[in-house]
Amino acid sequence: MNKNNESVFNFENKVVVVTGAAKGIGKCIKEQFELAGAHVCSIDILENDYFVGDLANKETLEQFVQKVIKDYGHIDYLINNALPKMCGITNGSYEDFEYALKVGVTAPFYLSKLFMPYFSSDAAIVNISSSRDRMSQPETESYTAAKGGIASLTHSLAMSLAGKVRVNSISPGWIDTNYTVYEGADAIQQPVGRVGNPMDIANMVLYLCSDMAGFITGENICIDGGMTKQMIYHGDNGWTFHCE
Repeated sequence: MNKNNESVFNFENKVVVVTGAAKGIGKCIKEQFELAGAHVCSIDILENDYFVGDLANKETLEQFVQKVIKDYGHIDYLINNALPKMCGITNGSYEDFEYALKVGVTAPFYLSKLFMPYFSSDAAIVNISSSRDRMSQPETESYTAAKGGIASLTHSLAMSLAGKVRVNSISPGWIDTNYTVYEGADAIQQPVGRVGNPMDIANMVLYLCSDMAGFITGENICIDGGMTKQMIYHGDNGWTFHCE
């Protein structure tokens, strides 16, 4: 975290919406924008200081947008961060999967649509995807589908909103939201030698919203310490495969 209580970015009086901002990566993003001078409008199903509501509910999204516009009249940055439910094909129900897609894909689409008339001239949308948009573990179908969906939604929105709003996404890898410092295999397996933390993602979010990223749109930036670029075969670096 920023221990000096200062920011390299200046978002003085900018209006930022962050979904899923009550904890984890979303909370860190919210705090870093506030540190940079922004007004942050958060929405989360958990208790927070702006708006409590379920992103899977259409009326809730509409009420939230109405409040933001009533309070500020416009929006500068929309950060779609809320975490979709994870369930697998074995035990996940139809309702579980549908709910994950509502939170992970439908809500970002609908918020972008509702805010469209109110975006400022230098506006940006940043969607939080996951490195699971390109790789998977067993029994993660709902989460993986939602993250793949928002990654694709990103470049589609970037084209639809071209000249009005820049739209990019970030795909985090292993991010420990408790800022745990790992040693041994957990750290060494990462090409950068450590597990990620929320600041790794928040820094990129603020960068993508800043003027420094003015020529970037439609991109997905994977922040995973290099894990998805590392090819591993049986016998490499002491790795062995054991079929259970």
